[in-house]
Amino acid sequence: MLFRSLLAEIVRLTEVAEQTKAAYVRLADRAARIYAPAVHLLALSGFLGWWLLGGLAWQPSLLIAVAVLIITCPCALGLAVPVVQVVASGLAMRRGILVKTGDGFERLAQVDTLVFDKTGTLTHGRPELVNGNEIASTDLAQAASLAAGSRHPLCQALVRAAGPVSAQLAVQEIPGMGLECNGLRLGNRAWCAVEGADVEDGNSELWFARPGHTPIRFALRDRLKADAVAVIGKLQKAGWQVEIVSGDRAAVVGPIAQALNVATWRADCRPDDKVAHLQERSAAGRKVAMIGDGMNDAPALAAAHASLSPARAADVAQAAADFVFQGEGLAPVMAALELSRQARRLILQNFSLALAYNLLAVPLALAGFVTPLVAAIAMSSSSLLVTLNALRLHLRQQHGGGVL
Repeated sequence: MLFRSLLAEIVRLTEVAEQTKAAYVRLADRAARIYAPAVHLLALSGFLGWWLLGGLAWQPSLLIAVAVLIITCPCALGLAVPVVQVVASGLAMRRGILVKTGDGFERLAQVDTLVFDKTGTLTHGRPELVNGNEIASTDLAQAASLAAGSRHPLCQALVRAAGPVSAQLAVQEIPGMGLECNGLRLGNRAWCAVEGADVEDGNSELWFARPGHTPIRFALRDRLKADAVAVIGKLQKAGWQVEIVSGDRAAVVGPIAQALNVATWRADCRPDDKVAHLQERSAAGRKVAMIGDGMNDAPALAAAHASLSPARAADVAQAAADFVFQGEGLAPVMAALELSRQARRLILQNFSLALAYNLLAVPLALAGFVTPLVAAIAMSSSSLLVTLNALRLHLRQQHGGGVL
């Protein structure tokens, strides 16, 4: 019953966050709503002005109106966003980054705060059992048979340490807590009702509780990804605020945060705690990107302004993320952020080019200095101009642009 309620809560949090995100309307869409009627009214005004007030016959007045319609064709405005997104998405794919949402780059470019999960995101997600010599092989095998029902990195570490095991049937996994089957529990100390002082050895832990027996502690240690220190340092230097939220204990998260020089971190976070943390940052005016890989991270990934997940992440985490990146390091996160900022810059440039074109061309067309043929050439040239400008993103990446 508890499993169903927690799973339902995760699904609810994810759906609510995704619905909020779907309400996002891009600048080009808002401009298109008024562009078409404005252009037609402008052409009609030109026709009536020249015919009724300018003394021209209706035929040349109509040609002026046609020239206005042609030269103000919204092709350049319509291409301003999609052509950049296509180029950016192609470059991302080459660097092992799958872009899952159409406005992912646009939202990622607005981000000023990066919130990282710990296990499997900042660390390799392949922890090793460090106190196996203190645990009976039968107890390890029994706990591993329970752990085999989960994809959590700590559970998988137990399975590797125990060797081939037969998985327990009907195992229930409670996100953020642990596993349960036939009265056996494997998970955190609260889930296994462990009393007493926390062990301050810097290791992650799983507890194995059985009726009538003393709970057994499995100490596990994970390693930071090879490029974690360098990437986090570059991100901070480039101006992003970096934070860590983790379901692990403070005794484990603290040393990781210290090694990465991250001042803001939170431990013992359940899925709703992570969402609440993002909402706090959002209420403070921050634009937050969540980077995580576990089932526990799915609601936070959906709730964030933008989100990234590694390819080895849980399926539900990948489904909730805007970007999925491959590789064992964090370099793709930096690459995605770099691409997003460059893409935003080019999109704004394209909007400026489209606006400048119209400000120059429309008065000339209304004044009768542009024929429909010249208008068609000018309109095509404006579309070509924004396309070539978008391709500058490809050239910049080929010459190795850094984080902006």
